[in-house]
Amino acid sequence: MPTSLISATEQKTVSVLVSIKAPVRVEMEEFEGRFRSSMRSNVALLDKITRYIVKRKGKQMRPLFVFLSAKLIGDTNDSTYRAATLIELLHTATLVHDDVVDDSDTRRGFFSINALWKNKIAVLIGDFLLSRGLLLSVKHKDYHLLEITSRAVEEMSEGELLQIEKARKLDITEEVYFSIITKKTASLIASCCASGAASVTGDKAVIEQMRLFGETVGIAFQIRDDLFDYGTDTGIGKPVGIDIKEKKMTLPLIHALNRADDGQKRFIINTIKNHNTDDRRVAEVIALVGTLGGIDYTRQRMNDYRDRALELLSAFPYNESRESLTALVNYVIDREK
Repeated sequence: MPTSLISATEQKTVSVLVSIKAPVRVEMEEFEGRFRSSMRSNVALLDKITRYIVKRKGKQMRPLFVFLSAKLIGDTNDSTYRAATLIELLHTATLVHDDVVDDSDTRRGFFSINALWKNKIAVLIGDFLLSRGLLLSVKHKDYHLLEITSRAVEEMSEGELLQIEKARKLDITEEVYFSIITKKTASLIASCCASGAASVTGDKAVIEQMRLFGETVGIAFQIRDDLFDYGTDTGIGKPVGIDIKEKKMTLPLIHALNRADDGQKRFIINTIKNHNTDDRRVAEVIALVGTLGGIDYTRQRMNDYRDRALELLSAFPYNESRESLTALVNYVIDREK
């Protein structure tokens, strides 16, 4: 895309990511070819759809976490590439399945797989990607990597189901909220960092340190995402109030409900349950969450997790990868979409 057609915010994002990727630029470029190869099929329809997926890939943050984590500790190798490929196959499969579950027609501004090829094919594509990841690991006997990523799949499924269960009653406590986002979001980033480390070392303490680092970053990432729902509608990120309209209990809302008086609490709950498509009432809830300190509290918790992640990272000797991981943590917190 010509630079003139990219906003100042997007230009800044591209510049930051180029700098962060610098220590693993060669690995990321090599990874793109390997990832494309991992998705190829002799079935024409399947190959057509996987090519569509590859062309519309995002920022590839998860492979970036894998390579930087590996290079923080040692030298990348074929096992590192397989770890990154396994993670990206897993992540892509979950996105395809999520769009089916959410009945979503778009993904990153493009038509979703289910929108173009319907739900049955989308589910089968997701299954195919998962099986490719499993076969890749088994073929090379990367059982330690398979264990790490399989645990992430288990936790992501549990987190999604826990959120669905609790959303029906709107009774999510702060403790339950953190359990949900740790499983749904943080577990995958934790597996990126753990598998990157596991590809270059057998030291369980080091692998666990990196898993904790990834988990902490993942929690901060999700909290930042939740805060977007309470920003001004500038056209970036998700639409303001979308979580409320989807009856999702996020940290700003949970904290506000804990501080609200009975009347405020009734208004908030009634809006979420019965008037969540009313833009005026949703805007009133957003304003009330701010007044009750939900946004400030959430931002502080996010910064706490950022600080904890940087503390875990500081235990490793300094090198370019540690510098990039530090920048990546800050990018996750400071991003505008």
